[in-house]
Amino acid sequence: MSLRALLTASALFLSSAHAHFSLTTPVSLEGDEMDEKLQTSAPCGGGTTDITKATFFTDFHVDGSPLGWLLGHPQANFLIRATTDEDASKANWTQLFPVVQQSGFGKFCEPVVTAPEEWVGKKGFVGVVANAPDGMLYQCAAVNFVSGAAASIDSEVCTNGTSVSGSFTGDSQLTALVGDGSVSPSPSETASSPAPNQSDSAATSVMGGRLPVGTLAVSVLMVLVGAALA
Repeated sequence: MSLRALLTASALFLSSAHAHFSLTTPVSLEGDEMDEKLQTSAPCGGGTTDITKATFFTDFHVDGSPLGWLLGHPQANFLIRATTDEDASKANWTQLFPVVQQSGFGKFCEPVVTAPEEWVGKKGFVGVVANAPDGMLYQCAAVNFVSGAAASIDSEVCTNGTSVSGSFTGDSQLTALVGDGSVSPSPSETASSPAPNQSDSAATSVMGGRLPVGTLAVSVLMVLVGAALA
């Protein structure tokens, strides 16, 4: 490992040694005031589950928006889900992306996560659930579902740690948290590749159109592509 990579990994470890995980994009309901003691509380950790009380909304493009987090554990599985229900605590959640297993401390970002087109014009929650060594951990963001795809990906918003890798995986505990028909591929059905390792440029993703959640065909097409840090 280069000195640069070692210093970066050390800094990330020290900054997140006592952290579970934090949603970095979209902006989480708790912002910079996340209470880690509440992160095990479903469905949104310490964030409000009433959309009418949310104070900040991020535009989420149904044809593709970036979604990322910072992990403070050596490994965890992640579920990306969403709902247009005003009360997230009673929501029938929809899975937006196959379950991802992250290995390595630090940042992970998937640059193209899609949502149902019929949600355009609605408000809702995008939620991330981590199945981590210390249990299920929850974070949510309040979003406006808008048409089209994100015009560009800011490398400061969507970046991946140099020591981080990811692959699709099966996790029955996570898929039990979504509605009917929203199923991740099992390990035997997984199409995977390492998560992009980039420090100064956004990751890219190969995606064959909109995600019809729970289908193997789309899971196979969802291959993460990246370039190694020079």
